[in-house]
Amino acid sequence: MTEEDRFFMGRAIELAEMGVEMSRGGPFGCVVTKDSEIVGEGYNQVTSTNDPTAHAEIIAIREACKTLNSFQLDGCTIYTSCEPCPMCLGAIYWARPEKVFFACSRGDAANIGFDDDFIYEELGKASAEREMVLVELMRDEALEVFKDWSAKPDRVEY
Repeated sequence: MTEEDRFFMGRAIELAEMGVEMSRGGPFGCVVTKDSEIVGEGYNQVTSTNDPTAHAEIIAIREACKTLNSFQLDGCTIYTSCEPCPMCLGAIYWARPEKVFFACSRGDAANIGFDDDFIYEELGKASAEREMVLVELMRDEALEVFKDWSAKPDRVEY
């Protein structure tokens, strides 16, 4: 870890504290960098926006993608004050940054009431075995849209 990494992680932790002080949401902050510059940052805003997806990482990724005018974070590094939850980890994988640093662990978050283990466990189960009821409906009709996408010559792959 370099001094630069420590600086950017410090900013992520500072954002987490800002969010707590302003009662915006949970104690989480995130910074996205590219070429040693911050291109996106955010803090948790779940409770203040009534948006369960308003996690620090999601907000920072959205801001970074807007700044970079790209749906991928090639060559970027993410600094987050806590190990990402399953939703944020999925978003990070889709965004494809080069590296992710985190401060607190999943266990640390669980110790203060943010326990994501049940989601990690659910993801390992077959759809029919999950607590959330998932029902396939109108697959054939939806497959037509998939066919249209596959045949579209000007589609943007991702």
